[in-house]
Amino acid sequence: MLIGEVARRSGVSARMLRHYDTLGLVRPTGRTVGNYREYTPADVRRIFHVEGLRSLGLSLRQIARTLDDPGFTPSALVGDLILQTEERLRRDRELLDRLRTVGAAEPAGWEDVARVVELLHGLRSRNAERRQQTVLATPLPAELLAGAVLTEADPYVAGALRWALARSGGDGAASLASGLAAGDAEVRRRAVLALAELPGDEATAMLTGALDDPDPAIRRCAALALGPRGVTAAVPTLVRMVVDGPNDVEAGEHLGALARDPARAETIMSALTGELAAHATDPAVRIRLVQALAEMPGTVALDVLRALSLDADRPVAMIAATLVSALTRGAEPSVAGGGPPATDASSR
Repeated sequence: MLIGEVARRSGVSARMLRHYDTLGLVRPTGRTVGNYREYTPADVRRIFHVEGLRSLGLSLRQIARTLDDPGFTPSALVGDLILQTEERLRRDRELLDRLRTVGAAEPAGWEDVARVVELLHGLRSRNAERRQQTVLATPLPAELLAGAVLTEADPYVAGALRWALARSGGDGAASLASGLAAGDAEVRRRAVLALAELPGDEATAMLTGALDDPDPAIRRCAALALGPRGVTAAVPTLVRMVVDGPNDVEAGEHLGALARDPARAETIMSALTGELAAHATDPAVRIRLVQALAEMPGTVALDVLRALSLDADRPVAMIAATLVSALTRGAEPSVAGGGPPATDASSR
């Protein structure tokens, strides 16, 4: 076949076929009497091989080396291409994020663009102090702050970012949505901590969704944020925190605040008494549960505490008896000074 026919059948322009010939990548096997290039079926197959490798991102130099190297291993080449493509995508995502950030700032001129770019450099500095100074020195768009919150590992800088995001006046909750869907549990935890400092129904709804997170630490963070907002859905997680130990005192306080609503009090009392029965042989858990009962408002927990004052476990009985005495005197129930301290080191 002559070059024009090959171009029509292969979709490769005659100009590119001549270029391939010049590089020695695809040289036509023969020549006609008039010295025109004449391609054999094997030559055409090589053209299709070249085009296929080009579609994978190989340069013409790499293609020539690949097709002519008898020791070529496709798996190694494909592996290298995957790594190169992933790196290119990472750079492109970073560029896209920068462009979106600049766009969200609605710059009026190039000076505004330069200012946002300078802020981005400050937030991405390797120096934590410079990152913190950038956050505190200048009001930043909510989208920019939210993106920085999700990637910030330094606790002091992260705290400054959450503070600034809560005061940015932008749609911070929506900007954190991607963090809640991240595969990295640490990123999801950062998103929950930031949402905990944001007011509004949207932040509350997103925190409520985080109660189903597979990571228990994230569920605990969400529950501690939802307790003060009066969200009943947080009750099971808060009760589990009392049982397990981490943040049990804070969880008990939130349960007590939630129980001020009579509609919730019965549910909370039922959950706590159920855990007492389930952990009849675990004194440390029972002490934490008694301490949570001490947070219940009024005399809601009085009957249960009276029964516990006769408990076979002496520390549990003594704490319960002290609480009963305080309640019947009309005093606020308090473990401090009224009985032996909790013996479990994880109760705080």
